[in-house]
Amino acid sequence: MPHRTYAARLAWLLLPLVLAACATSQPPRHRPAPVEPAPQPDYSEEERVPGARTPAPAERPPPPERPVAAYGPLIDRAADARERGDYEQALALLERAQRIDPQSARVYLEIAATHHARGDYRQARTVAERGLLYCRNRTICAALKSFTR
Repeated sequence: MPHRTYAARLAWLLLPLVLAACATSQPPRHRPAPVEPAPQPDYSEEERVPGARTPAPAERPPPPERPVAAYGPLIDRAADARERGDYEQALALLERAQRIDPQSARVYLEIAATHHARGDYRQARTVAERGLLYCRNRTICAALKSFTR
């Protein structure tokens, strides 16, 4: 019997601990601090100079250079590699060009030409069909279509 009373007392002592552990509270939700707009200078009518113009907005940065300028040299190097018969190097360079401008029909044309030159006509056709989705230039479109026949 003494063993049961000991177990019962232990259960009564542990019960508040178990209940306290079950009653977890959620941590307070963190809300981002409100963003206040930058203070604008307050000019009163007296501070303004008659006839003075407000300063012009800052010059816009020049537009980013066209992707063609970035991948053009890669296409040239790939064409050289293709002419040498180094198709793997040519494809590696063209993949880099494609990462720069993934919607360039010209890049797809060069990839298709490289696959065709190495004898992989099925892959050349597949790449050319994909390139036709991005085609805007008649000459490039005609060249891509020639690989799909």
